Amino acid sequence: MNYLAHLYLSPPGEDALLGSVLGDFVKGPLTNGDVAARYGPQAAWAIALHRKIDSYTDAHPVVMESRRRVTHQRRRFAGIMVDMFYDHFLARNWQEFHPVPLASFADDFYAMLSRRHAELPERLQRVAKSMIEFDWLGSYAHLESIDTALNRLSQRLRRGDALVGSAEELRQNYAEMENEFRRFLPDVAAFARRTERAGPSYWRVP
Repeated sequence: MNYLAHLYLSPPGEDALLGSVLGDFVKGPLTNGDVAARYGPQAAWAIALHRKIDSYTDAHPVVMESRRRVTHQRRRFAGIMVDMFYDHFLARNWQEFHPVPLASFADDFYAMLSRRHAELPERLQRVAKSMIEFDWLGSYAHLESIDTALNRLSQRLRRGDALVGSAEELRQNYAEMENEFRRFLPDVAAFARRTERAGPSYWRVP
């Protein structure tokens, strides 16, 4: 899952929202308490939930259907591409899934990132600056922005040239992938809520 989906699936609360994004930037085990001490136990719990959601997503048969639609020359990046494509569908149809308008939701999240800038990992500090400046979360609703994001990512990946222009894969399979997104989202949301109900001790899972 990409940034917007993880925020959508996050437990409530500022620390949990922060942890839902930190899941892409904090590596290693969570059992030693260092992450909880730095960001708070709810953030550490949300990082663990982020990891579980990613594992659940990778193994889900509907997501596999979407990834198989990616052409052979780009198949090694299918996971990255489908994560972005699903964020596009979530952003475009946000009003169906969340009571707060996407612009307000994004602005609140950006404000939190700005307030807590000093405690973010260095890499997330750089990402947050671009995320806020270019409104990544809101921009995902536009195909052109998905294309730009994937082209930008191609420059940071080894042998990432195959990602250039890869939003065309979404254009060519738009209806099918939107259907798969809509089949998948209720499943992953239910999984996230079940895991959340496991209680605060869940964050201790490595």
